[in-house]
Amino acid sequence: MVQFQHIAYFKILAAIPLLMVLFFWALSRRKKTIKKIGDERLVLEMSKNYSPHKYNIKFLLVLTAIVCCVIALANMRSRTGVEKVARNGIDVMIALDVSKSMLAQDIKPSRLDRAKQLLGKLIDKLGNNRIGIVVFAGRAYLQMPLTGDHSAAKMYLASASTDAVPTQGTVLADALKMCNSAFNTNEKKYKAVILISDGEDHDEGALKIAGQMATDGIVIHTIGMGTTTGSTIIDAATNDVKKDDQGNTIITRLNESELMDIAAKANGIYQLYNNTDVVAATLNTQLNSMDQRTVTEDSLVNYEYYFQWFLLAALILLLTELFFSERKKGIVNSFVTKGKSVAFLIIAYCFLPVWAVAQKENTIIKKGNDEYTNKEYEKAISSFQLATQKNPANSTASYNLGNAFYRNQKTDDAVNAYDNALAHSKSKADRSGAYYNKGVVLQQNKKLVECIDAYKNALMLNPGDEDARQNLQHALRQQKQQQQKDKKDKEQQPKEDIKKEQQQQQQDQEKNNQPKPQPSKLTKQDAEEKLKALLEQEKNLQDKLRRVNTGSSAKPEKDW
Repeated sequence: MVQFQHIAYFKILAAIPLLMVLFFWALSRRKKTIKKIGDERLVLEMSKNYSPHKYNIKFLLVLTAIVCCVIALANMRSRTGVEKVARNGIDVMIALDVSKSMLAQDIKPSRLDRAKQLLGKLIDKLGNNRIGIVVFAGRAYLQMPLTGDHSAAKMYLASASTDAVPTQGTVLADALKMCNSAFNTNEKKYKAVILISDGEDHDEGALKIAGQMATDGIVIHTIGMGTTTGSTIIDAATNDVKKDDQGNTIITRLNESELMDIAAKANGIYQLYNNTDVVAATLNTQLNSMDQRTVTEDSLVNYEYYFQWFLLAALILLLTELFFSERKKGIVNSFVTKGKSVAFLIIAYCFLPVWAVAQKENTIIKKGNDEYTNKEYEKAISSFQLATQKNPANSTASYNLGNAFYRNQKTDDAVNAYDNALAHSKSKADRSGAYYNKGVVLQQNKKLVECIDAYKNALMLNPGDEDARQNLQHALRQQKQQQQKDKKDKEQQPKEDIKKEQQQQQQDQEKNNQPKPQPSKLTKQDAEEKLKALLEQEKNLQDKLRRVNTGSSAKPEKDW
């Protein structure tokens, strides 16, 4: 699609009507001057070599040259660098168990470390597929929505740990639900889930969810991490073997049967982890055997510029006007020629620096694009920064700089670069793309409010952006989950604290209800006897409360 980078320069075209008015005024004044000189027929006879028609043509040549120069300044261009690459692939959601049981070392160095190593190798093989990541323990969280950016997927994967989910346990059903919500509900195939866990499920319902997902065309492959003999868990807080509330050492074991049942229910396969390369290759084979559909992904913004052609046209028009005589016959007056030559050189001198600077900026941006494509992100950052230093208003350089910062995991710098691109970009398509990329970076940083605003702005500029719509839905769900969690944490006060408050209130009330001693009427012996009675009453009350607390203690929940 052809667009203009600097549409503000079109304001210069407002001078064209003024120039035309001046031209017709000059023609009118010329006719009046001829009449004042003398006999009109005699004057025309004396200037018979003059051609009014050629004079009009010369004016049109100059006028057209001015229009071409203005268009060159506006910088006509077309998008070529946003590579809407059509590829055959599927959508793959990865559900990774990050509960504390995954810290068990029956697979060295730990179940979680081996799972991340396996997924890293698998992602390298999924070239044409979109990938999303869900991490789960006692609850499930969407870590990364579906994207073709595999380097970002590996970055999210590297940051996955047992601290990513505050609620411990292993709830497979929630993980499968979260994966299901990340897919496009309008499609009934091209979707797969890879569930990696030790299968030590602390909840029910995973089989039912797997069956529902199978009816929606989703295939679930499961991978069992661990051994059936089990292993202890090293508590990271104490660096000691984890124990339950009764002091017994916890042994976590692989639950193969549940993982097998889930895979069978959703037309997938189950694999016991034993070798990284073998498991990754088998999974890749299974995914490649599925029906695939065409997916498109935006890559990097680059443009083909056309301003040089308009400058060339302006040059040709001015040269034509320069050597085009307004006489019917004869050569061009040398004095006029020299004057016009000087004028032409002045015009050329004015526009040449603009052309040269624009050409240099485009060369630097092209160099940065090549470095970006070769994954030399540090070099690409340097090139794009150089382009922005030469012209801070170059939105293309700022946009590509944001992409390079993002790839280099400098997320704050990426957001600043996208903001600069938005400040100087006039095209709706460019602004929509910048808002979308900004939203992705903010979502990664868990800044949900700013992220949601960015996706909304992207959709307002481009309502047909399905990726922005899906990411907005995911961000809104994340925000709702966070608000519910904050509300629950705020409202849910431990029972022991409530009982302590009640106990303290009761003690204060009983203390206040006791009559104040009258030292003037009590002997020392009477006071000692009353104090002894009060202490005995307090002891009986404490024993009673202790029995109540012991009888109402709740059974502790699993936290691994």
